Amino acid sequence: MWFGAPRACELRAETVLPPGPGEVRVRAVASAISGGTEMLVYRGETPEDLPLDLPTLAGGYGFPIKYGYAAAGRVLDTGPGAGGLSPGDAVFVLHPHQEVFNAPAGLAVRLPEGCDPHLGVFVANLETALNVVHDTPLRLGETALVFGQGVVGLLIAQLLRLAGTRVLAVEPAARRRELSRTAGAEDVLEPDEGLRERVLAATGGRGADVAVEASGSGAALQNAVETAADEGTVVVASWYGKKPVTLMLGGRFHRGRVRVVSSQVGRLNPEAAARWDRGRRTRAVLDLLPRLRLEPLVTHRFPFGRATEAYRLLDGRPEETGQVILTYDEE
Repeated sequence: MWFGAPRACELRAETVLPPGPGEVRVRAVASAISGGTEMLVYRGETPEDLPLDLPTLAGGYGFPIKYGYAAAGRVLDTGPGAGGLSPGDAVFVLHPHQEVFNAPAGLAVRLPEGCDPHLGVFVANLETALNVVHDTPLRLGETALVFGQGVVGLLIAQLLRLAGTRVLAVEPAARRRELSRTAGAEDVLEPDEGLRERVLAATGGRGADVAVEASGSGAALQNAVETAADEGTVVVASWYGKKPVTLMLGGRFHRGRVRVVSSQVGRLNPEAAARWDRGRRTRAVLDLLPRLRLEPLVTHRFPFGRATEAYRLLDGRPEETGQVILTYDEE
C-alpha cells in the first residue's frame, strides 16, 4: 500500500526476496490503520521534509510514501541470526500494510501464545498508550480526564483504570462514547460549553488532576487546559502535524499554574530511565494484551484489496469508527 498523493492510495507489486542475515520474512494476517498519525500522512498534513523514523518505511512525506506501523502475521522463514524466531511464529512488526515482507528481526515481536494476530495489531498503539500513562503524574485517588476516544484514547483510558485511577473522558461521537464506557471510563462527556462546569461537579470543584489530550484537536487542548485543576498537568499525546494550534493562555493556564507536557512514543519518561527501556516497555505491553478488552474496539475489517474504502471511511466518517483493520488471506 502506497500513498501516491494526498488522499490517494494504491497497491503496488513488490518482489520479496528470501530473508537475509538478521531478517525475517512474514506473511501478514492483519494490519491496523492509525486514525491519528497515519491519517495525517494520508491527508498530506505532515511536514514534507520530516525524516522517516522506521527502516521499514519507504518514500517520503512529500509523496509517494509507503506508510503504516501495525502489522501482525506469521513468520514464513528466517535468515541467519534472526533472534530465535521460527517459521509459524505469530509476530507483530512495525511495518506498512503489505501481504508479504521482510523486516529486521529486531522489529518482529513474538506474540503471546494463543494471542489472536488480529488483536496483536494493537501492540504499537498500546506502547503509545503506556508511554502516555508513564508521563501522567497521577497519584492513587486522583482523577484523569482523557480527551478523545479514538483507539489511543480508549487504550489510555483502559490502562489508567487498570492502574486504579478514576477516569473521565470527553468525546463528541456517540459511538465512541459507547466504546469508552466499555473500556472503563466512569463517565463520558460531550465537549460543549458546559464541559468545565460538569468536570468541576464530578471532581468536587477541583478539576482534573491530569488531563490527557489524545484527540488531535486544538480546541480539545484548550479545553484540557480549562478543565485541569490548580497545579494540574495536561499531557499532550496528539501529534498535530502541520495544523496550527492556537491557545488562550492568559486565563486558566496562567492563574492555575497549569503545566503542559508532551508525550511521544519515541522517547520514554526520563524520570524512569534508570528502570525502563524500550524492551521492558514492549514486554509490559505483551503482558497487557490478554488483560485488556481489545475485541470490542475493532469496529471495521476490510480485505486488503479494499483498503481505499477503509481510508475513505476514516477520513470522512471517523466518528463511526474505533479500530479499522485490514485483513489478508492466510495460505
